[in-house]
Amino acid sequence: MRLLLLEDDEILGEGLRDWLRAEGHVVDWCRTLGATEAQRGEPHDALVVDWNLPDGSGLDWLRARRRRGDTTPAVIITARDRLDERVLGLDSGGDDYLVKPFAPEELAARLRAVTRRAAAGSASRLRWGDLEIDLAAHAATVGGRAVELTAREWAVLEALVLRAGRVVGKPDLEKLVLGFEAELASNAIEVHVSALRRKLGRALIETVRGLGYRVPAP
Repeated sequence: MRLLLLEDDEILGEGLRDWLRAEGHVVDWCRTLGATEAQRGEPHDALVVDWNLPDGSGLDWLRARRRRGDTTPAVIITARDRLDERVLGLDSGGDDYLVKPFAPEELAARLRAVTRRAAAGSASRLRWGDLEIDLAAHAATVGGRAVELTAREWAVLEALVLRAGRVVGKPDLEKLVLGFEAELASNAIEVHVSALRRKLGRALIETVRGLGYRVPAP
């Protein structure tokens, strides 16, 4: 997944960024609300939003995104743990609420849960005929047989599956897989899509000419 992490604490932010990257995610880390302007319009699978930031409220920032029609799943992270504060956070557009301190494993699990709910209901196992994809386990099987995927192939597959039924343009797919951190060969996405079709079946990923790629709804 490509994640936008909005956290001003340098130690916590750096630790979460590095841990999530080690888990295979692309992480855009912003320390202030102003820094998120560079990310405006960029595709993200989920948001991790601190409530209190040096230049304003993360909740106000999230409310503004919701008013613009942005439905990207969001997990609020904060030291505020009163019931009324939890309710306010969720009512402000948060899909989940996590009180500091927390283990990064729990944040990762909550991110998987909110993205699953947004993409295809609450199920983590999705099926297309004899193909089954387990988003939580990062695993794919065809006819009950495990299929080995590279980290990059899984990233491409996950980006498409989380948007099942929608066309994902090649530029957006490149950003979801790598963000701004690395250069991608001009035909890299085509190479990974070709490998996925070979391993999982040609019918799974549809090429929408001139627009991008699409995985049908499970």
